[in-house]
Amino acid sequence: MRILIIEDEVKTAKALALLIRAIRPDGELSGPLQTVESAVKYLLKNQTPDLIFMDIQLADGLCFEIFKSVKVTAPVIFCTAYDQYAIEAFKANGVAYILKPFSKDSLAAAFEKVTLLKSHYSDQASLLDQLTGLLNHRKEFQGKRSFLVTKQHKYLTIPTENIAFFYFSNASATIMTSDGQEYALAQSLDEIAASLNPLQFFRVNRQYLISFKAIVEVEHYFARKLLVKITPAPLEPLLIGKDKTTAFLSWLEKR
Repeated sequence: MRILIIEDEVKTAKALALLIRAIRPDGELSGPLQTVESAVKYLLKNQTPDLIFMDIQLADGLCFEIFKSVKVTAPVIFCTAYDQYAIEAFKANGVAYILKPFSKDSLAAAFEKVTLLKSHYSDQASLLDQLTGLLNHRKEFQGKRSFLVTKQHKYLTIPTENIAFFYFSNASATIMTSDGQEYALAQSLDEIAASLNPLQFFRVNRQYLISFKAIVEVEHYFARKLLVKITPAPLEPLLIGKDKTTAFLSWLEKR
């Protein structure tokens, strides 16, 4: 961990450094910097530290002037003899506010707080990365391009683009192609739906999963339902219940 000390009192800075080394012997200490001007120059020219210990009243003014001159992204532990700056300190990347004279216990508690905060935000960033990856995968997902079926003891490959709809009947799923050919499948309708491009196919009800290309027209039906006409025509009217009409119309609009 790279730690920067900004403190204008030499004895205080040395004592602070000794305590930090006792708590974090692997820390790389820089400083002490005694002025606002030197702190600004350091932060502009050097790599951002992992943590900053900062006194509030420096040799040439209040430390808050630093934040007006340079963007400080590192967490800051304020070490000061004054308690009236606490609110302003926490507005300026402050994660802890330690009153002088500080002790090893107060510094250790501040370090623990920094560790907990970093762990929290690291977990959140990891979760965000995972969600982003899933969303990107969702955008790129094109679905199955074909289905392997058997008919008359022969294996056939049916391109997904040639499928008008899938329907479930007599405990099995069946493909209906655009030219009216039927092929039985071993998968359930849920498994089939999960394998398809959601922009190309829509599950209208428990029995039917239809392709956008197969739709001829859509019209209002009784009880706020929709009647969907597709080709080839199914054996029964293809109705979408009112609980799915909004989702279905939204799906149509995205095309």
